[in-house]
Amino acid sequence: MITLLDQIGGEAAVDAAVDAAVDIFYKKMMADDVVQPFFANTNMNNQAKKQKLFLTTVLSGTSKGALAYMRRAHKDLVHNQGLTDVHFDAVAHHLQDTLEELEVPANLIAQIMESVGGMRDAVLDRGEAQAA
Repeated sequence: MITLLDQIGGEAAVDAAVDAAVDIFYKKMMADDVVQPFFANTNMNNQAKKQKLFLTTVLSGTSKGALAYMRRAHKDLVHNQGLTDVHFDAVAHHLQDTLEELEVPANLIAQIMESVGGMRDAVLDRGEAQAA
């Protein structure tokens, strides 16, 4: 199976691209009043490392356990800080803008966004709490 990671040029090519994507992505996130408050008490260096791992996981297609992890990682934000579809959509929008800014081919952006969109219910702690 050819993964998104393979299509983009393999692990070595993706490392630098993921670093750039995460840097651009969090600049957009931190400038957005809708999502920025969720990061008020967050160590952004650690957050960037998590995001790099997340993007690499999405690109490599090795997402076993990703839904369960995303549910656990965001559960407090949903139940105690009011994370909703509005916030998910804002984050997805910033990710897509970032990928477009980096001139990732449109077909690959569509695949990445489909993968991310498939995590919506887990991130928002809806539906069955199954690992995937």
